[in-house]
Amino acid sequence: MTAELRGCHLHFDCAAGAAGDMVLGALLDLGVPRDVVARALDEIGIGAHRLHVESIVKSGIAATNVTVDASGGDPAAGHSHDRDHSHGHDHDHDHAHEHTHYRDIRHRLESAGLDAPVLALACDIFDRVARAEAKLHGTTVEDVAFHEVGAVDSIVDIVGAAAALAWLAPASVSCSPVAMGHGTVDCAHGTLPVPAPASLEIMRESGGVMADGGVPRELCTPTGAAILSAAVTRWGAMPAMTGVGVGYGAGDADLADRPNVLRVTAGRQPATDDATADMFRVEANVDDMSPEMCEHAAQALFDAGAVDVWWTPISMKKSRPALQLSALAPEPQLDAVVRATLRETTSIGVRFDRVGRRVLQREVRKVDTRFGQIPVKVALLDGVEVNAAPEYEACRAAARAHGAPLKAVFAAAIAAYEQSR
Repeated sequence: MTAELRGCHLHFDCAAGAAGDMVLGALLDLGVPRDVVARALDEIGIGAHRLHVESIVKSGIAATNVTVDASGGDPAAGHSHDRDHSHGHDHDHDHAHEHTHYRDIRHRLESAGLDAPVLALACDIFDRVARAEAKLHGTTVEDVAFHEVGAVDSIVDIVGAAAALAWLAPASVSCSPVAMGHGTVDCAHGTLPVPAPASLEIMRESGGVMADGGVPRELCTPTGAAILSAAVTRWGAMPAMTGVGVGYGAGDADLADRPNVLRVTAGRQPATDDATADMFRVEANVDDMSPEMCEHAAQALFDAGAVDVWWTPISMKKSRPALQLSALAPEPQLDAVVRATLRETTSIGVRFDRVGRRVLQREVRKVDTRFGQIPVKVALLDGVEVNAAPEYEACRAAARAHGAPLKAVFAAAIAAYEQSR
């Protein structure tokens, strides 16, 4: 059962919001082996013994609750006074805070023995929080001083979630609208509006889909927002898939109108590697839109359910230079992709037609190199390997951690893969 989870599509349901411990709890509840997370915590010097995992019931739903023993603090991470705005704890910040600069956290991660995919994802998550904090406080990313997020428990949440997600190696990740809450929250900077400014900025930057949630309290924390933003490839409803596993992560508070849990579902999407799949090609010609808007428009089509989006330079009447926006969409998502095209571009019309598509079977294999473990995406035709490519983000993280050229990491990964065949 555990092996079947790897390479699945993951879908997150966040009707009660999201916090780092809820995401980690849901992934462990799904079936990620606990020693995957424990090993990562030992490698960064936090210690797996700090992680406590238990099964509890939240409003009739069995879920996994994750807590962290932060007694005595941690010299490299700062002391823990609250759990990333706590997602339900009372926010008591009368104590004097010991700040942790982002550059110190980054150095700690890069100097540890984390596998390359785990390091890449953990740094991505922390980068998102750091960028939000830097923008909000008018400082540089390297000089950001964390309060709650620099604490031991939040480092555990982020590195633990990164290790769990890297182990799962999902083919893709979707997420329903994230309940954010409303009202105010007390934190190290005083009383702030909900959604907390950092959470809101992280979701805004990633194009994450948000909802109020109808609860007068903070539901989505910066750590929860950052983990989701780093992992999600498409925001929206669960796609068609056959369920393989379901996990629930518990939040701290008890909510009056719903179980305070985050749910993750793993599933296999309909196979298309041995048959022609019906798709729709959606196209629009655009000659009066700023190129700066192209990336946002393309992401909007992906969010609407397109499986591929691309731009092509063209010449229109009177030799005007222009761009053609093209997308491939499954029939159930056709209307949403068409509407997104009309909404996010300056085109006043689109065209679409049915096309066939055949894709190769894909799987991810990990290889050991002198730069650490690197995932390699392998494509197969009738069970025969026809292509293999190292994962870019993992190679980039390994290159940065070892001070090596990116091309050297790519070459080492390909050589290791060839030797393993």
